[in-house]
Amino acid sequence: MNKRPISISIIAWYMIVSCAISLVTTLVSYNNSQVQEIMARSPVPVSVQMAIGVGVAAINLICGVFMLKGANWSRLTFVTISVISFAYSFYASPIKLILIPALLILALIIFFLFRPEANAFFTGRSSATPPPLP
Repeated sequence: MNKRPISISIIAWYMIVSCAISLVTTLVSYNNSQVQEIMARSPVPVSVQMAIGVGVAAINLICGVFMLKGANWSRLTFVTISVISFAYSFYASPIKLILIPALLILALIIFFLFRPEANAFFTGRSSATPPPLP
């Protein structure tokens, strides 16, 4: 098995910690009237927003754990869920400007997830071995 690149370790642990915090804060803020008021400005019902938030955080938490183990499906699932989640957030968010930092962080994470060293780690090939020709 290839050695895990430090960038993958950082990304995976960032995902694990941030998603765990997100799960807790989403569940705790469900009864907060100010949060409810802001979320009510969205065209999506608050309960649906909460369910999506918990679901996405839980899936990304699982992806982070399996990224540490080198599971290729975890990075593909993360990218897919993140892109869909960003598109949904752009639609549902009453404050679009707060999405810019998230988009920049997502682009940076995707960049590091698909660097040659990361590709070698997730596919089990040596980083010195070129990919097979089609």
